[in-house]
Amino acid sequence: DDAASDNHFIVESQEKIIYLTLQVRSSSLPTTICCTEALLRNNPKAPFSMLRLLLLSAICTAIPVNAAIRRTSLSGVSRSTTPHRSTKEFGRKKRMLRLSKFTTTATAGFTESSYDDDNGYKKASERRFGDSDWPQYGTKYLPKQTIERAERGNKIEKLKLEKCGSAAFEEVHEFAAAIREGTTTWEDLDIDDADVRLKWAGLFHRRKRTPGRFMMRLKVPNGLLTSDHMRFFADTVGIYPADVGVIDITTRQNIQLRGIELQDMTELIDGLQMRGLSNVQSGMDNVRNLVGSPIAGIDPEELVDTRDIAKDIDAMITNDGKGNPKLANLPRKFNIAVSGSRDDFAHTSINDIGLRPCPNKESGEMGFNVIVGGYFSIKRVMESIPMDIWIKAEDAARFCEAVLLYFRDNGSRGDRQKARLIWLIEDMGMEGFRQAISDKYDEMFPKKKGGAAIPAQPEPWAVAAGTNTPTQPHKKRDILGVHSQKQEGLSWVGINVPAGRILPDEAMALADIADKYSQGEIRLTVEQNVIFPNVNNTKVSELLQEPLFNIGHYFIPKTDKDFPLSRGLVSCTGSQFCGVALIETKNRAIELSKRLEEELKVDMPVRIHWTGCPNSCGQAQVADIGLMGGPARVEKEIDGKVKKVAVEGVNIFLGGKVGEDPFLGEVYKKGVPADYKYLIPIMKDILKEKFGAMEK
Repeated sequence: DDAASDNHFIVESQEKIIYLTLQVRSSSLPTTICCTEALLRNNPKAPFSMLRLLLLSAICTAIPVNAAIRRTSLSGVSRSTTPHRSTKEFGRKKRMLRLSKFTTTATAGFTESSYDDDNGYKKASERRFGDSDWPQYGTKYLPKQTIERAERGNKIEKLKLEKCGSAAFEEVHEFAAAIREGTTTWEDLDIDDADVRLKWAGLFHRRKRTPGRFMMRLKVPNGLLTSDHMRFFADTVGIYPADVGVIDITTRQNIQLRGIELQDMTELIDGLQMRGLSNVQSGMDNVRNLVGSPIAGIDPEELVDTRDIAKDIDAMITNDGKGNPKLANLPRKFNIAVSGSRDDFAHTSINDIGLRPCPNKESGEMGFNVIVGGYFSIKRVMESIPMDIWIKAEDAARFCEAVLLYFRDNGSRGDRQKARLIWLIEDMGMEGFRQAISDKYDEMFPKKKGGAAIPAQPEPWAVAAGTNTPTQPHKKRDILGVHSQKQEGLSWVGINVPAGRILPDEAMALADIADKYSQGEIRLTVEQNVIFPNVNNTKVSELLQEPLFNIGHYFIPKTDKDFPLSRGLVSCTGSQFCGVALIETKNRAIELSKRLEEELKVDMPVRIHWTGCPNSCGQAQVADIGLMGGPARVEKEIDGKVKKVAVEGVNIFLGGKVGEDPFLGEVYKKGVPADYKYLIPIMKDILKEKFGAMEK
């Protein structure tokens, strides 16, 4: 174990900080040589760092290191992370050399943070308002008439006027330092700072469920990760109690880290930046994670590779992950998705802006037809509607910026239930909105004039060639399991992650598997699952035998009939951590699907989504069967009398569909008690009647 353990060193020079991970093995000289070569390539001005690296490598070759990694927080409290289960149970594999700050992972379409030779490297925690990255707070960018409407607006608008949420970009580090120094506690923070404004820094205080602990929501454009990211996530949450320190994959191809304490945020945020990830503008009135195709660049049926497009849009929104005050004071949250194929793996139909690939009928150039206005809320759910605009792929970020700035300045600052983009569109009418966006685009990008005025293009696959006959509907593909890529000799392997919940030891095991089979690349899906791309076909059978996928939790379906209910399972956080949720979801969802699979024979995949409340973070309306937390009552004998008492319950939705011809499901039954003795019989009846299930 000692020989296989990792050692983490910080090699400092006058200009750079390079995070290195070296394998401690008796044959570490080749590793040292490779490390030195990489260091010189990326840092030719730092020979002293090279010499220190050689010295450190020589030392670690001679001296075994304990398998437990000692991690010291910035508060000076030494915390020990014991070996994760993956070290012994899953078998720790040899890790790739990681130059976390400088490595470019080309296969992932991911470039980690680069060093600016002119200006020097600046940590996230070193940025200040008034600098070039943040010239002024977000409120300062609002036009006078927008501020006047905000002054008459809802309580959140007044809170933002009192102090802009973008202030949290900087203040999160001030709060963390004060807590580390013992000059304050989280309880002493202004409640609006702790529970609202810190969301601009991606921090969600779970006051109701886990007081003093935060969830951090990241920005992971297109769901692209590396093994180094996954290990960093595991190390981050692994120091906290097992019941709170977990990793969740979200329905936006994103990551949420749970159980984090505020004093540790600076270390975490700087570590994210060093790895090319960001936490800024992931909550409240900001644009959420950019969603794209999880099989971009490897899909045989791909129309557009969404990776660079999603990253470009995200870079525009977040100022390359540093934080962008200019777009940090929207009237409400905003979602953008970019589809790469007819399957629409990004679910564009439920986003404020959806980009759906389509060639220009005259030039043949591939671009996007734009749909707008999709969203879920307590009071209303809405599918996106056509905007009748086609844009070039190269103009996607520009178009999104024009829409966002127009929405920022003109969207409602009153009733927050009527502040999403669709309400502005309906107030203006689609023709008026379309013209306003075209004018805004031309004003912002005069050299691209007319780029947002091209009418939507006909989809060539909508009718059979040379006829007016509609083609057969395109069935959305299931990307779990093993699938051939467009690159000869390679496959992607889709892994089911039950309800999207990952424990630290599991994250370590996933990272090791990625290093062994997919060049360290990991991708996330909106169904809360994981994709390993670029797996050599000669290695697929070996991957399928990995212990992680054969212990009854994670699984890789081998046929369309394997795990018919578990494979499509999606769940929000539920009441375990979310104070808004009415019911517990994740554990209940996993258990119910397993019980139903044990008792029923189901010959087709059935997508089941759980969401804890009407906000529908679990997207119950797009599922074959959706279960939404709600009130229910059961009869119970109390003091000799039968009375109806309130219990956790669900409203059941049926008929949702995603893909080329999406449809939102409708309520089938309300007020069903969530207890299995009530829920299982009803679910069985639905599966038998609607999906042909039979008792085993």
